Amino acid sequence: MRMIRRIRTISYHLAAILVSSVSVIAMIWVISASLRQPGLPPPPVIEWIPNPISWSNYQRAFELIPLGQYLLNSLLVIGMAIPLTLVTASWAGFAMAQFTQGTQNRLILLAIILLMIPVTSLWLARFVLFSRLGWIDTIWAIIAPAMMGSSPLFILLFYWTFRRIPKELYESAVLDGAMAIQIWRVIAMPLAKPTIVTVMVLTFILYWSDFISPLLYIKSTEKYTLSVGLQMLQQLDRSNWPLLMAASVVMITPIVLLFGLIQRYFWSEKGIFNNL
Repeated sequence: MRMIRRIRTISYHLAAILVSSVSVIAMIWVISASLRQPGLPPPPVIEWIPNPISWSNYQRAFELIPLGQYLLNSLLVIGMAIPLTLVTASWAGFAMAQFTQGTQNRLILLAIILLMIPVTSLWLARFVLFSRLGWIDTIWAIIAPAMMGSSPLFILLFYWTFRRIPKELYESAVLDGAMAIQIWRVIAMPLAKPTIVTVMVLTFILYWSDFISPLLYIKSTEKYTLSVGLQMLQQLDRSNWPLLMAASVVMITPIVLLFGLIQRYFWSEKGIFNNL
């Protein structure tokens, strides 16, 4: 039995090292390509340290387009979307966990059906709705899905977490006079920290890499996000690979930093995957 556990542990770490190595090598390649001389094509093999090293691609990227403004716009979207998603998705998941088993099953089926609907089928309806609300060319058009949990998947993640909390805790809180919002805040959310971290990461990636929403609903170029700015830069100088790689490094750096800060939640023995 001990030998089987040891084999599983070794296999787990080997798989983690393999996956991490692929990601690290890809990241090194992008950084290395961004430091090549402007206008050069990608090297046929990985060039770990370009010779000579050129930092001018980063400066040029910020000169061609207002990349700094687009970065701030993306951070503003993330700063508003993550808290809204956590609140609305956890509210919905908490409410689902309080229903009877039959109602829960019907809501789960509804969430799965919604996940299967292509997002392209919603573009026209959302555009008409946002136009009537006066949200076109505003940040509200981008973060509107966050007001409804951003994704049915996030609601299901919170539901699966809250339904595992013993009902006796909820019932004792009700007997003590606690209202639903107090039970959610004092009991449910503190016990759902792994799920909160998971939804935060998924929400960050969802809105940080969102290209279609800013392109559809934002008219003013100064309000574009970083993903749209990267596409604009590609159209301005499509063949300048070092320049495009430099802008890509700016795009992926916040995601890498985020995973670096929270990676202990993923790989610790009491991490997210053991709690979901």
